[in-house]
Amino acid sequence: MSIRIYVPRDSGALALGAAAVAAAIACEVIARGLDCELVRNGSRGLCWLEPLVEVATPQGRIAFGPVTIADVPSLFAADFLHSQRHPLCLGPTEAIPYLKNQERLTFARVGVTDPLSLDDYLAHGGYQGLQRALTLSADAIIDEVGESGLRGRGGAAFPTGVKWRTVQQAAATPKYVVCNADEGDSGTFSDRMLMEGDPFALLEGMTIAGLAVGASQGYIYTRIEYPHAIAALRAAIATATARGYLGARLRGTERTFSIDVRAGGGAYVCGEETAMLESLEGKRGIVRAKPPLPALAGLFGQPTAINNVISLATVPIILARGAAFYRDYGVGRSRGTLPFQLAGNVAHGGLVEKAFGLTLRQLIEEFGGGTRSGRPLRAVQVGGPLGAYLPEAQLGTVLDYEAFAAIGAVVGHGGVVIFDDRVDMARQARYAMEFCALESCGKCTPCRIGSTRGVEVVDRIIAGDTTQIPLLRDLCDTLQHGSLCAMGSMTPYPVRSALDYFAEDFGTPPS
Repeated sequence: MSIRIYVPRDSGALALGAAAVAAAIACEVIARGLDCELVRNGSRGLCWLEPLVEVATPQGRIAFGPVTIADVPSLFAADFLHSQRHPLCLGPTEAIPYLKNQERLTFARVGVTDPLSLDDYLAHGGYQGLQRALTLSADAIIDEVGESGLRGRGGAAFPTGVKWRTVQQAAATPKYVVCNADEGDSGTFSDRMLMEGDPFALLEGMTIAGLAVGASQGYIYTRIEYPHAIAALRAAIATATARGYLGARLRGTERTFSIDVRAGGGAYVCGEETAMLESLEGKRGIVRAKPPLPALAGLFGQPTAINNVISLATVPIILARGAAFYRDYGVGRSRGTLPFQLAGNVAHGGLVEKAFGLTLRQLIEEFGGGTRSGRPLRAVQVGGPLGAYLPEAQLGTVLDYEAFAAIGAVVGHGGVVIFDDRVDMARQARYAMEFCALESCGKCTPCRIGSTRGVEVVDRIIAGDTTQIPLLRDLCDTLQHGSLCAMGSMTPYPVRSALDYFAEDFGTPPS
């Protein structure tokens, strides 16, 4: 029986040489006449150990990493297929504390299976949720999702069941399901990892959503900078269609659901749902005024259920295991898990799927291992480039939506970017304003003009004119309350938090 060797095909691993490592391993296998099967899996999310090579043994998979092409000959010389004597051996993969201490629900298969093998997906619980959904009414599917407590895993954390119910009850037809996969926040990569590492999970979740709201067509809107994700999704769609998991007569029923992938040009504002719809329709990505809500008048003016990748990819396990199973994870109104992403100046960057309820300190210290530089941590930005900057004193904050809202912060997509004590927070505030100015769609004046004026005001403060600070705060109020969408209304989060927590960087005494 051949031995399986796993080498990731994930973009992060490829950037660190995984393709060359896989090719070198394949050459060694041929040269030595070994009976091995090389599987290109997704990433386990331990980014600092990539490329992470695994060997399947009767006792479980054994990990080696980070492996470079120069390490391959010594791995075979040490007989790594049958022993753990090599210095790069990390022992059983599942026993690595970084993985062992997670609750992997949405990411249960990522890094474990061949992402393009439908048989592998089925062998690991795939499509059990769809099979159950096909036996339920639309109301029952929505009830299950609603009772699970699943909320949007991207922005406002809106209850998924409520959104689906609104679309389902809308009178107009046809209806659509749209996956917002325009992952543009700094420090975030969970959508990409899921699409590359377990694309069938997203397809299954979207199909269940289609059954729930009465849609027969779905679209995945992602960014052109994700070529590997786009290729994986299109390959998975072709396979699922050929096997009856997509298309007409879904699994032998009278139901129909198809999915297409559309690539946007990379404008950050197209992560906002109405700008995304404009782009999906072939227009310039600018924000629409609301109402009407997209749930009632969305894509092509029709009722549209819009969810992000993690929300939709979580639906299959809820339908397969039941609402109570998922709801038992988390705290308060933040139920289930979220794949947090550790980036920036962090020793162990990567993806950590945990139930809501741990503190930011636990996430950074127990999983991230502190700063990569070894210097004291000074600031953490959670929720993307428009998220608040939190000081060390706030690391005890529990990671849930309401706890973060109470301190003027957002969990957002779960991206966590870490800075050590060398960071200049006035310049970080300037970056937030500049980012807004560059990425604004230009439709509303507060965002378009306010962000440009914001850069100028911060520059004057950096130059020593602290009398401009009240003006900066007033400008933040205008942006927050006058902008059409979160692009402008959230820009004050990083700016105000920098002013509040790091006043010394603006030339004023700490409060």
